[in-house]
Amino acid sequence: MPLPLRWLRPVAVVSCLAVLPPAAARAQTTAPSARPAAAPDTARRAPIGLGEVVVTASRVEESILQSPVTVEKLGPRALRLTPAPSFFDAIEAVKGVQVITPSLGFKVINARGFTNTTNVRFAQLVDGVDNQAPHIGGPIGNALGPNDLDIQAVEILPGTAAALYGLNAINGLANFTTRNPFDSEGLSLQQKTGVNHLGGAGRGGRLFSETSLRYARRLGAKWAFKVNGGYTRGYDWVADDPTDLYAQGNASAGLPGGPTNPAYDPVSGYGNESSNRTTLTLGGKSYAVARTGYREAEVVDYRLRNLRADAALHFRPRTGVELAYTYRVAGLDNVYQRSNRFRLDGYTLQQHALALTTPVLQARAYFTRENTGRSYNLRSAAENLDRSFKPDAQWYQDYAAAWNAATQAGQSVPAAHAAARTAADAGRLQPGTPAFEARLRELADINNWDQGAALRVRADLLHAETQLDVARALRQQLWPALPGAVDLRAGLDHRSYVIQPDGNYFINPRPGQDQFSPLVYGKTGGFVQAGARLWQQRLRLTATLRADKNDYFRTRFNPRLTAVLSPTPRHHFRLSYQSGYRFPSLFEGFSNVNSGQVKRIGGLRVMSSGVFESSYLRSSIDQFNAAVTAAINADASGASAAEKRRVAILNNQSLLRPNPYTYLRPEFIRSLELGYKAALLPGGRLLVDVDFYYNRYRDFIAQVEAYVPLDAAGQPLGPDASINTVATALNARATQARYRLWTNSQSQVSNFGGSVGLRYELPAGLLAGANATHARLRRTESGDGLEDGFNTPRWIYNLSLGHDELPHGLGFGLNYRWQQRYYSQTFLVSGYVPAYHTLDAQLSYAVKQPDLRLKLGATNLLNRYYASYLGGPSIGGLYYLTVTYGLN
Repeated sequence: MPLPLRWLRPVAVVSCLAVLPPAAARAQTTAPSARPAAAPDTARRAPIGLGEVVVTASRVEESILQSPVTVEKLGPRALRLTPAPSFFDAIEAVKGVQVITPSLGFKVINARGFTNTTNVRFAQLVDGVDNQAPHIGGPIGNALGPNDLDIQAVEILPGTAAALYGLNAINGLANFTTRNPFDSEGLSLQQKTGVNHLGGAGRGGRLFSETSLRYARRLGAKWAFKVNGGYTRGYDWVADDPTDLYAQGNASAGLPGGPTNPAYDPVSGYGNESSNRTTLTLGGKSYAVARTGYREAEVVDYRLRNLRADAALHFRPRTGVELAYTYRVAGLDNVYQRSNRFRLDGYTLQQHALALTTPVLQARAYFTRENTGRSYNLRSAAENLDRSFKPDAQWYQDYAAAWNAATQAGQSVPAAHAAARTAADAGRLQPGTPAFEARLRELADINNWDQGAALRVRADLLHAETQLDVARALRQQLWPALPGAVDLRAGLDHRSYVIQPDGNYFINPRPGQDQFSPLVYGKTGGFVQAGARLWQQRLRLTATLRADKNDYFRTRFNPRLTAVLSPTPRHHFRLSYQSGYRFPSLFEGFSNVNSGQVKRIGGLRVMSSGVFESSYLRSSIDQFNAAVTAAINADASGASAAEKRRVAILNNQSLLRPNPYTYLRPEFIRSLELGYKAALLPGGRLLVDVDFYYNRYRDFIAQVEAYVPLDAAGQPLGPDASINTVATALNARATQARYRLWTNSQSQVSNFGGSVGLRYELPAGLLAGANATHARLRRTESGDGLEDGFNTPRWIYNLSLGHDELPHGLGFGLNYRWQQRYYSQTFLVSGYVPAYHTLDAQLSYAVKQPDLRLKLGATNLLNRYYASYLGGPSIGGLYYLTVTYGLN
């Protein structure tokens, strides 16, 4: 059982005196060479706290203790100790990090609030190369990333990294470093075999398998290469939440929410959403009635497959200079989620990358290609399966006729609704039948979500960047006397996205161009950074200024100011201030999707001109229509149905609100962070890391639904139309055009928090750890509620214990995680995510000859199912055995 909430804060404070998680980084207990050396270590083996460096925080190698911002690291030992089945899963135990799980093959990393299933605010790099899916603007888990055999280390920077990276990384950044073939040769093989869904309702156990290989070799003194491959198979976690999203839809008619509600809209059901229901007048009362819809499990194949490979060729003409070419490719079949859930089927990503590294210059260029294959939208599939056997108008007509017949036969109102649904559904396609499966395949290939469900996107990303160590270049060429304590560097980058429009998801909206011609969306940016070490190198100051020019937006500037004070070699205090911008992604700026009779369009003026000015908020329309329905149902005057409706519209039309939002602007954040990091006790065996932050956001990019009233000819009503005419149009489905628009919240939001982590290694090598993370939304000034939900628990903590060098080659690792209940607000569903806790464990056995390591482990060992966010799948235990050969 988790600790009671009232104990949590004392536990977090007490834990500060104890331990740090395996995910925390090793510390370097010596400052630059001018500083005195740390006390010698007397333990039997090399202390865990010496020699660790990171590169992500400043884009240059530096001691992790002296990093100017919070940075976490998973090194080789932490990865051996983790009970997680992969390095990517191990990130969930890192201090300050929140991970949600839309799929067994798709996890989303975030930090410091405002999590969502396509977290475009958190960047993910592999050896400095962005591995995002171009049309989304964010990665699909680790689908294109390295396997466990090739991973060297993981560095995570919670908090904005935009000043240095400019990758829309306003919530954070993760960089995965792979093993260099010059330094790590040989053949490595790994096989993971496991089982999940034990105890899952109606499913039973399902096998999980992942096979990986790595081969690296030097070719003389100057050349080396490596190849990696991996194939993952399994059965995905299932989303089956029956909660009614429209439980109050018929409350005024005396009908409760749930399966007996005529407008029942379960979280994990599709085809019964707001666009699939109407209002019927039956027996003198108004009822909201929805199509029947299908459960998620009925319209999706939960089989998971991920085939990925990469190859790299490295060239070292001389010491310190290296040129590397890398090719990555991945194919993916699994469940993926944005505003809706999707089945990715035959989805592919390819990437070519070229990197040059010298002591003075670093340059990188890469090209990513994305093809969504035969993927499809689950919601649209369910909607159009229903419409395949009977159009909406006919279905509602049959429903009304059957209801009237049932009540005339003396049935009660609830029984009449049940009988009406049965009658209207006669001939409906049944899940699992050949006709159902054939029609689902047809819909998955129709590229219009009003008629089918296909996701057909082809997108490319081209990126080039360079970074110059200006100070070192000056010392070598022009100014040898430039002090070594002075640092000066500069960087420049350019990125272009290229979409091949499909006519549904994307079109080219630019005037004078064919809608199917390639759509290009680009950004150019750069930074300069100056720093110095003062006071006998005890004080390090750095100032950075970044500028970015994005298509459709003026140039934006991001400063960063940092200070690190190291009064002794073991104690380091840090302070940083920085700002960051996030520019709209492709699908936020250029969407053009017919989605269940609601058209989603990008928020750039070139896409949505005129819609903002003539539309009304759906939230106010829903409120208005609910009030009209309630007024009709309460009217006992004996007037005709048409007269009751006219009066109700007249009395409630003031509830309608014109759309107050407008065209997209970039998101913006200001962030202040303070931190302390120390390596205490002989050899740095007790590591302490504490950070506090305060963020202020404005112009959140989010979605709003707004409907445009239409006249009888289907044309938008002009600004001179009377409010009564507008209200009458918005009370009927046929006289409104429905839009989902990308726009900016009018709120200015502050959030703050912090984390504490400690790690302690006993002389015998036992490693114990704990961390606690706190995140809190402070205020929303305008309170419009449009910004993405905070979607973050106030408290998360991890406790860990492990040893990787017990006698006879044994080792073990334990991790306990607890997460507080929190409110989740997404476009799919809003509500509370229950608190949950998990226990992960592993036992390992290593054999030196042959080089073999066995790892028997489990995540969610107690198999207590939980959901990490609303609308997502239920996650149970995964039990596995990993056999690894040759991981040198």
